[in-house]
Amino acid sequence: MEKIKLGNTNIEVSRLCFGSLTMGPLQTNQSPEDGGDLLLYGFENGINFIDAAELYETYKHIGHALKYLDRSKVIVSTKSYAYSKETAENSLKKALDEMDTDYVDFFMLHEQESEHTIRGHYEAIEYFLKMKEKGYIRGVGLSTHTVAAVRGSLKYKEIEVIHPIVNINGLGIQDGTIDDMLLALKDAHDLGKGIYGMKPLGGGNLLRNFQQCFDFVLNLPVLDSIAVGMQSKEEIDVNVSIFEGREINKLSLDKIKSKERKLSISNWCERCGKCVEACSHNALQIIDDKVVVDHNKCVLCSYCSKYCPEFCIKVI
Repeated sequence: MEKIKLGNTNIEVSRLCFGSLTMGPLQTNQSPEDGGDLLLYGFENGINFIDAAELYETYKHIGHALKYLDRSKVIVSTKSYAYSKETAENSLKKALDEMDTDYVDFFMLHEQESEHTIRGHYEAIEYFLKMKEKGYIRGVGLSTHTVAAVRGSLKYKEIEVIHPIVNINGLGIQDGTIDDMLLALKDAHDLGKGIYGMKPLGGGNLLRNFQQCFDFVLNLPVLDSIAVGMQSKEEIDVNVSIFEGREINKLSLDKIKSKERKLSISNWCERCGKCVEACSHNALQIIDDKVVVDHNKCVLCSYCSKYCPEFCIKVI
């Protein structure tokens, strides 16, 4: 698989980044061994770039894979909600210990909203920069669901890598359109920042048009790499084929299409009720201060996801 430098970092990553969220307890809850074996299968097929986060609880999955790989040939990016020296130190220690590695390639501030939140978390950035000098981190960055945070990052040369939501419908972008996001990313790209997109399938809500979705992100010059969550060898096979421009294996594709999927509401849901109002199938209700899905009524149209301000609604 094609490798490309992530901005001005001089670190080469595969165009397809393995998003590890989907194998963890937030979704399929695979064991560290099973998840690690998937990562190994991805590596065998040319994927050298792994995206993680403290929130995902997949460090042990990655650690299992790293036991069998040449660490220097694997690029691991992670993120946390650290905001101070103490929380940043704890986050880095947890990552190094649970992945059983001597360093992390990129450490990111998770879900930044604007230049104001970046400023509010700057003590954590300062700590990560010191750890970069000592060799425990190779680069610093941020992940975001907002255009404002991308714009804010332009003021900080120390933020080398950006991990934003990018998909054909702009699903999950909290403060603008996909066009707004791409304009901000062009400015970041022109400054030499590395950019790897997330949610090209809109958290599973755009699965029905997956080929169109991938065509869109693969033809964006501002993206060095694209993180895709994968739960099976068949998904890896299909996605690698798409990224390499090869014919998709029909058996693998059929198995993916036959998988029984369901609507899932993430635990950070604020119960605003907008999705309930938008669902014409009456498949969503707020019961005991929680949004509940009636899977007998849900047709997986994903229409409700457009109305969620916190991007809580996924198809898994």
